[in-house]
Parts: sequence; C-alpha cells; structure tokens
Amino acid sequence: MKLIIQIPSFNEEQTLAQTIEELPRFIPGISEIEILVVDDGSTDRTVDVARAAGAHHVLHLETNRGLARAFSLGVERALALGADVVVNTDADNQYRAEDIALLVEPILQRRADMVIGCRPIIDHPEFGPAKKLLQLLGSETLRMISKTTVRDAASGFRAFSQEACMRLYIHSRFSYCMETLIQAGNSHLRVESVNIRVNPQTRPSRLFKSVPEYVKKSGGTILAMFILYRPGRFFGLLGSFCLTGALVIGVRFLGVTYVNPPPVPSITYHVPSLIFLAILAISGVLLLALGVIGELIRSQRRLTEETLFQLRRQGAAQATQSAKKISGKVLNGISPDPAYQGDGQMRVAA
Repeated sequence: MKLIIQIPSFNEEQTLAQTIEELPRFIPGISEIEILVVDDGSTDRTVDVARAAGAHHVLHLETNRGLARAFSLGVERALALGADVVVNTDADNQYRAEDIALLVEPILQRRADMVIGCRPIIDHPEFGPAKKLLQLLGSETLRMISKTTVRDAASGFRAFSQEACMRLYIHSRFSYCMETLIQAGNSHLRVESVNIRVNPQTRPSRLFKSVPEYVKKSGGTILAMFILYRPGRFFGLLGSFCLTGALVIGVRFLGVTYVNPPPVPSITYHVPSLIFLAILAISGVLLLALGVIGELIRSQRRLTEETLFQLRRQGAAQATQSAKKISGKVLNGISPDPAYQGDGQMRVAA
C-alpha cells in the first residue's frame, strides 16, 4: 500500500522544511510513504527547500494556477506515481503531521473513500467569533448540498483513496475543499471525518484577505457548485417561485374582476399587475426549461466523467505494472531504464 503525501505550495520557503520534517515516515498498514510537493509557480526558494528537506517528487508549475488547480495536478501526478492513498496537507504546517495516521485509517479499513480532518472550530484559539460562525454555517450548507455529514467543510487536511482520486474533477480556481466534498457526495463516495489537531498559525491565510472576501468567494463557489451538480433543483426552485407569484397575482385579478367587481369596472387599472404576471409566468417557464436542460447536460457530464475515470484507472494500472518491473530489475541487479531515473521532478508549462 503506497501513500503519497501531497503538499501544494506557493512561496513557502519559510515553513515548508518544517512541514516536511514532521511528516511521518512509517504508518501501520502502509508499505511506502513518499512526499510530493506541488510548487504553484513560486518566486522564492520553495523548490530548493523542498528538495533539500527530502521531498521525493517536486511538481513545478511555471505559473501560479491557484490552489484548486495545483491540488488537481498534484492528484494526477500522485496517480501516475502509483499512489493507493493520497493525503493532502498545507505547506504552512497548519495541521499536526502525526494525525495523518488517523486520516488514512478509515481508508485502510475500507470504510471510506475520502476522509476529512475536522479542526476544533469552536475551541480554535485563532478563530474569532465571526469566523467560527461562518465556518459552522458554511459547513452546514455544504452538508445539505453534498449530502454528507462532514463537520469542517473548509479543512484542507484530507485523505483520498485511489478510486476517489480518479473520480475527482476540479472546476473552480478558489479552493478544492468545497467542490471535492460536493462531488464525493453526488458520486456516492463514502465520506468520513475524524478529529484532528492544529499547530499555531505561522502566517495569515492567502486564500482571502478579509472575512467579506471569504464570504464572497465561498458563497460564489457554493452557488456555482449547486448549479453545476444539482441544476434541476436550483432552477426548479426559482421557476416554482416565479410561477407561484404569477398564480397569486392571477387569482387576485380574477377575484377583484369577477368575484367582487368594482362599481365601475376598468381593466386598465390592473394592467401593471397583468404585465408583472406575464413576466413571472414566462420567467418561471424558462427557468423550468433551464432545469431540464441542465439535468440533460448533467447526465452527459456523468458519462464523460465515467469515461475519464476508466482512462485514469487504466493509467494507474499501467503505472503500477511499470513500478513492479523497475523493482524487479533493481532486485535482480539490473539498473532501471534511463527514462525512470531522476529526482522525480516534473515541469508543467504555462
């Protein structure tokens, strides 16, 4: 069983060495542990620090792609390296490295496909009252959309089985945390959460500069994912709201005109209401039509994702076979092919 610990990094030369140093080298049930640093276009010495600290692989992106894209490329690289389990942790050493054993345990026991490390939000010493409230509300919203029971939806300390990695497709650029959780729930992957500990903060968050910015980005991501993964319900709710408003105005017009007509009937008095009724009715029908179209597109996307899953599974199987061949050559005293030599570095152009 091979575990790859993935660390997305952007200008982390100050904290990366300590993060790598504290990572476990042995976990019961794991035969191999390798460290993969995903350098997201850093302009400092992050790459040099990663190599000097003992990272087995460095995936260097030529330009800054954002955390979500760096995570996605790192997962693809981990699969190509033959990972059976992938753990993602932050380069700022936010999470306790020894708790990685807690993350991988449900996967090793085949109880879960994805495990989320839940921070002590209420008792977190560095979370203010506003952030605690937003974390709790955001997690509650994500639980409803993703149909999971995770208590800390924003936690980046996660473990993924090989199948979960193959089924994840990241669309957003802000953060993978919410999207992967929604995908997992809607793909019927088994999701568990475990309590983990955190280290003292080493630097402010780079994903957002203020609470309003966090709310804006997180809210936009949740809304986009809701539309993407549950278009029928989203547009159906909006369409039903518009049609209900049109029905109320229509009943009111009939009641005023025919049930209790005024002394001097005049339909022109109700023209604004009738125009509003027409707008609501047309909008409701169009929104319901968008919901139907969205569900058709969603079905097509599922077929595409299943095709990509099969391709990824074939690629992972080939990577495993190649690794076994290389191990066999080494055991027999034969040097591996030159194509497999090197320090594991991979460069991705812009």
